[in-house]
Amino acid sequence: MTRLLLFFLIITGFEFSSGDARQLEGAPQPLRIYRAEGIIVKAYDFKSLQYFLNKKTDTTYVVNFWATWCAPCVAELRHFEKLQLDNKARKVKVLLVSLDMKKQVETKLIPFIAKKGLASEVVFLDDPNANDWIGKVSKDWSGAIPATLIYNKDERKFFERSFSYASLENELKQFKY
Repeated sequence: MTRLLLFFLIITGFEFSSGDARQLEGAPQPLRIYRAEGIIVKAYDFKSLQYFLNKKTDTTYVVNFWATWCAPCVAELRHFEKLQLDNKARKVKVLLVSLDMKKQVETKLIPFIAKKGLASEVVFLDDPNANDWIGKVSKDWSGAIPATLIYNKDERKFFERSFSYASLENELKQFKY
């Protein structure tokens, strides 16, 4: 019976994460899942990350590219967290894409997420070929961080700069959500 249930969950696309089962809904499989301190960080290469950068739903996505070693990135994280919290009842989702080094995900990134109490989803971009994918995020991106993509099914805007909460909120308000 247990084997049959496990087989059913596998073939129907369920994933085990944090002790629960949920449907994948077409999401790509991560390259790796890091777990520590009650934190889960999924690692994706850019090909898989593109799924999260091109959804065509009625949700507005705010995708921030950052790293723990980037002081302006760290300074603005609280604004993205507040934006996620303030828009909890709306169809707005914040995704924080870490560009930290792979060898520091468990030793630096996860402890940072725990210490800061980040509630937004954090994924790790495990793709060292930045010259191949930076222009695919935006033709205007030089590769500098922080960088933010805000999009929904109708609009798409890219920003290679830091945000205050007011400026971030103002850009989000330009989108119909």
